[in-house]
Amino acid sequence: MTTAHDGDGGVRLAGLRKSFPAANGPVQAVRGVDLHIAQGQTVALLGPNGAGKSTTIDMMLGLLTPDAGSVTIFDRTPAEAVAAGRIGAMLQTGAVLRDLSVRELIDMMGSLYPSALGVDETLQLAGITDIAERRTHKLSGGQTQRVRFAVALVSNPDLLVLDEPTVAMDVEARREFWATMRGFTRSGKTIVFATHYLEEADAYADRIVLMAHGQVVADGSSTEIKATVGSRTIRATLPGVDPAGLTALAGVRSVDTRGDSVVLSCTDSDAALRALLPAYPAARDIEVGGAALEDAFLQLTSDTNAHEAATEPAR
Repeated sequence: MTTAHDGDGGVRLAGLRKSFPAANGPVQAVRGVDLHIAQGQTVALLGPNGAGKSTTIDMMLGLLTPDAGSVTIFDRTPAEAVAAGRIGAMLQTGAVLRDLSVRELIDMMGSLYPSALGVDETLQLAGITDIAERRTHKLSGGQTQRVRFAVALVSNPDLLVLDEPTVAMDVEARREFWATMRGFTRSGKTIVFATHYLEEADAYADRIVLMAHGQVVADGSSTEIKATVGSRTIRATLPGVDPAGLTALAGVRSVDTRGDSVVLSCTDSDAALRALLPAYPAARDIEVGGAALEDAFLQLTSDTNAHEAATEPAR
């Protein structure tokens, strides 16, 4: 699993806690989060609704003051890092200024920072050169999202914080967005992004931090996170099979039928395969695979007995 290394700055969250008042008593949104993110890493922050992701991001950006603990960004406070243009952020909420062209908006935002990117470079990186002269109030949802991304990029930040960045983007726009991110990280930039698209985290993150009930429950590469589940699947084409018979096979935990195909979730895929072939010689197109990130996500975040569920308040 990923561990911290002293002396390289980066992003440090130490003992971070945050509660919010509620009718039935304080709601603990974040409960002692400790993280170190080294420069140049791309980190996905995952968790179900109410896990504490957005509250953690808000404290990282200095938008919320923690009840306990501390945040340092490249050895500065969040406010100092923001003022220096070292943090760019794209959050779930917020609208772009009306009645400006996209170019005018990016130019204006860039003028606020000491080492901003050029307007044309920012437009190109965000993939919005074709709408540079369009007024911001005439943009589609996906276009607005990309303009908000450009606003986050223009300061030329060392840390880019993205909360659900590809919401409202179509498949092509999402692909272009992540191609931009790959180029961004090649120059040593750090990216922290929260997403509900698990396939994005699996494909693009160097490291995944999984939160549940306001705490970090897993931290490592996608491969390491999936390995914690310890289960494998067997897929096969087997028309008209009785699922009960498959469930009774050695090493099989559960069975899912999908038309003529079956998916066996296994505690021991070797034993299941040895039992399957003699019992069902008609089985074909057999594939054995490891656990998906979704499987690990569900298993690691579903233990509601370990922690009292905490729900983040609406922004």
